[in-house]
Amino acid sequence: MDIRRFIAALEQVAPPDLAEEYDAGKIGLVVEGKDEIATVCTALDATQRVVEAAVRAGADMLVVHHPPIWNPITAVRGPISHLLRVVLSADMNLYVMHTNFDHAEGGVNDVLAAKLGLLRCERMTAGLVGDCSLDAGEITRRLPGGGIRVYGEVGTIRRLAVVGGSGFDPDLIGEAVDLGAEAFLSAELKHSVARASPIPCLEATHYALEAPAMEALASRMGWHYIPDPPHVVVVP
Repeated sequence: MDIRRFIAALEQVAPPDLAEEYDAGKIGLVVEGKDEIATVCTALDATQRVVEAAVRAGADMLVVHHPPIWNPITAVRGPISHLLRVVLSADMNLYVMHTNFDHAEGGVNDVLAAKLGLLRCERMTAGLVGDCSLDAGEITRRLPGGGIRVYGEVGTIRRLAVVGGSGFDPDLIGEAVDLGAEAFLSAELKHSVARASPIPCLEATHYALEAPAMEALASRMGWHYIPDPPHVVVVP
């Protein structure tokens, strides 16, 4: 498939205008390679391990969720130099679907809600609130890549708010409470937010919350999915 048609298809899945302002210039085709796309790989992040696996698979395109380049580059050296060298030497395209895929129908938050079995979902500014019958242990078992941290007293949760990525914003928590949420699941929780939250906060990793959507996207589009869970060492 011609790359222009391929990108048009991706923009149907996750329209760029759904992205947050801070994603400007960081999504879409961020590394340009060959014009014809036959083999596609997808993953959560363009880590060195993922990029090398995609090259071994003969990928013409690697689609990821998180932008590999977040800040302007003034020098190409170290890990980013090695990463770009591998991508460019393979003439492989690299495409990013970030907050536009979070908000899209069938995107990160929809897949997360489905994985947790949420029903009667209502959309927030970001994320969803839905009915369920879950405790912390069941949520952990349904998510990949390890457990969750619980702040507050949690029993059986009847209505849960979920936000893929860094969603612990006080205004968003308030919005979830207004929609009947009894707990709030997201990543990167600050202590001050946890202390002030009117409902329990459940903190998971980005991988646990967002990787399922990339795997579902690969299945939906007939692509190769490359899992790359973080390696966490617990020090007693």
